[in-house]
Parts: sequence; C-alpha cells; structure tokens
Amino acid sequence: MFRYTQSRSKFRYLLLLPMLLFVFSCATTQAPVTPVVRDYEPIAHPQEVNVLSGLEVFLAQDHSDDAQKYGLLANQTCVDHNLIHGIDLLKEQIDLQLLLSPEHGLFGAENAGDAIGSEKDVDSGIISKTTYRKNPKEIAELIADLDVVLFDIQDIGVRSYTYIYSMAYLMEAAAMAGKKVVVLDRPNPVNGVQMEGNLIDEGISSFVGLYPIPYRHAMTIGELALLFNSEYDINCDLEIVKMQGWSRGMWFEDTGLPWVPTSPHVPDAATILPMIATGTYGELQMLSEGVGTTVPFEFAGGPWITNPHEYARALQAKAGTGVTYRPTFFKPYYGRHKGQTCGGVQIHVTDPVKFNPYVTGLLLMSVHQELYPEIDLFEKENRWSMFAKVTGSDAIREAIQAGQDPLEMQKSWQDELAQFEQLRQKYLLYN
Repeated sequence: MFRYTQSRSKFRYLLLLPMLLFVFSCATTQAPVTPVVRDYEPIAHPQEVNVLSGLEVFLAQDHSDDAQKYGLLANQTCVDHNLIHGIDLLKEQIDLQLLLSPEHGLFGAENAGDAIGSEKDVDSGIISKTTYRKNPKEIAELIADLDVVLFDIQDIGVRSYTYIYSMAYLMEAAAMAGKKVVVLDRPNPVNGVQMEGNLIDEGISSFVGLYPIPYRHAMTIGELALLFNSEYDINCDLEIVKMQGWSRGMWFEDTGLPWVPTSPHVPDAATILPMIATGTYGELQMLSEGVGTTVPFEFAGGPWITNPHEYARALQAKAGTGVTYRPTFFKPYYGRHKGQTCGGVQIHVTDPVKFNPYVTGLLLMSVHQELYPEIDLFEKENRWSMFAKVTGSDAIREAIQAGQDPLEMQKSWQDELAQFEQLRQKYLLYN
C-alpha cells in the first residue's frame, strides 16, 4: 500500500487525441491537490516566548464565518504557551465534533504499544477515538462526517517515533474520504539542521519507520507532511499552518515554549538525544537503556557489568565527542532487570552540537560486544525483526555481530543522507 521512490513522474505526456478520448470515456482522473502553506500576518509574541506554534497562529485568525465540521488528532502536547489545551481553545472558535488520538492515547497515559479504547475529554465532553493500530481505510470511516481534521502533536525528530506516521495515515485516510487535513506546525526539538543515520532499506517499512527518511530527520511535522504528501503519492487536500519565530538552528529550549512529556518515557526535551542513542538497542531487550529508572534512555548497562569504569573508559575513547560517560550502578524499579543492580554508564551530553547520538548507540553495542563477549546482545532472535524495523536495516545487526566498527559503517550511508538532504530542500518552510 505504501510505495516510495526518490523521484517519480507526476504527469504523462498525451500522445494521441483518440487515446485521450478513450481514457476519459473509461475513467475520471483526479488532478493532484496542491498543498497550501499559510503564512499569516505576524502576531505579537508574549514577552517570554520566542516562537508561536501553529496552534496559536491558527487561533489568532478569524473563524467566525467558518461553518465546517472539525476533528482534531492530538494528545497532551497540544497546548499553547500558557499550557492551555487546544481542545479548550479550539472549541470556542470552530465546530469541534471529534477527537482522535495516536499511540499513548489522548492524554499520553498509555504505555508504548498498548491498545487504546475510546476516551473522552471530561471538560468538553467530546469523544476521542484512537487511530492507533487502525489502517487508513478504518480511519477514513472515523472521519466520514467531518470536513476538516486538524493535526497538532509535538514530535521529537526521530524516525521511529510513531506520531509522524499517525499523521501520514490520517492524510491517506483523508485522501480516500475527500477530507482536508490541516497540520498545525511545531518545532523539531533537536533542531532542523543536524541529520543522522541510514535511510530505511526497501522491504523494512513499518509503523516505526514507514518511509526512507534518516533516523534523525531534522524536519518539522509540517515539512514532513509536505514531503510525505508529494513524494509518497498520498496527495490529500493539505494545509500547513506555519509557526512564527522558529528557525532551523533552534533547540527546544530556545523557543520559549513549554515542554509537555510527549510520551511516558520522554519527560523533557533533554531526553531526546540520549534516546536516539539508546532507544535502538532497547528493542533487543538485553542491555538496559534506563527505562524503569527516573532517567529513562540515559543509561546503558546490565547486571553482568561489575566494573563500569572499564566500559566508560572504552566508550570515552571510542565515542567521546560531545559526551561524557559516567560509570555508575543503577537498579530499575520496573521493566527489564527490575530490582537488579546493573553496572554501566550514564550518558551526559556536554555539547549537543558535537554529539552524534545515532552512531553512539551502535558504538555502545559494539564496545559491549568487545568487552563482554559472553553476553550476546543479539541472542533473542525473536527481537531481530523489531530491531531491523527501528534501525531500518538487517545489515546493521549483521555488521555489529561481525565486529565491524560503527564509525566505518557510518561512512556507507553518507551518500543516501546527502541525497535526502537534497530531496527535502523543496519542502523546508523555515530558514
């Protein structure tokens, strides 16, 4: 159902008039929809805020004559700079009839992968139906009575985070149902410049990596929506409401916007860079990434590491740019290695610009394999498929198992990264 190529011809030349007449007599061809990017008049920023989200820009417009029926795909991150939820703000201006939710639910209370039932916003009384684990055809049925669906969720800039594919599925559903999607843009919290990682190999596509984008993609959700819509033939009626004041070099703390935990184990924006490093090997269910502690995704360790200093020294020598590995012991309160004392390291990012988290994650595994060969991180073969989906390739596992240096592996995907950088240029909305 989902096809991708780096380029495709959008139109065919018509060779013969009789052929044209024959085609039109047999079928009706729908012309591609041109996405709309709204660049509204500047709005005065609150003194403490550098950036206005797409939600705030949308709310500042006059909707008094808008008679359309709206839905909203959102979660707990859909707030303004005063932390007032978009549901409370939007229902005063538009006819908001239905809420939709992604993974983790409308309030972000559900664990990763858990099934989600119907929910209700208790204050407004509006029912929420989840799109998680539903395909585009099923989502099209949910939005059949609406005219427009708004999308407003804070992404974290990581390919394996599922919110961007909830957006893609919504867009495909809207194309099926003849509805409009309006994306209220938000910042990429780990800046819009630095890209890292391999692209997804053909045949690996999944809901934790639907399209061939880098693991750290350096795009906003609005920019991704434009790219998905055009490059992967979704072709829905799409509008992007741009932010005001955001520039590509910004980190989240530069925006002045409040951070709301995007999922149960991403409590703040500072979690994201370590998560890019440790979230991949977490899928192997061997080495702890710190989930189950008060600093999720900042640890690398296990009960078998009795001298964490040697692990820290080896990592610092191999992958020490912009990061310090503090040797430590920790004991997870729940999850993997619950109640067991684990030796390992805590990842302290000292220079986020110099730190390259994706390859660091591969080095954490590679160095571990060198120091502790008796503990095979890849012993659970039933986890290989999920690891491949998250990393986008079977070759990464195979290379680490074969003892290849991740710094050399990284060189092999620089050409495709450069090609993506060129591809994305026409979809970038901010300087």
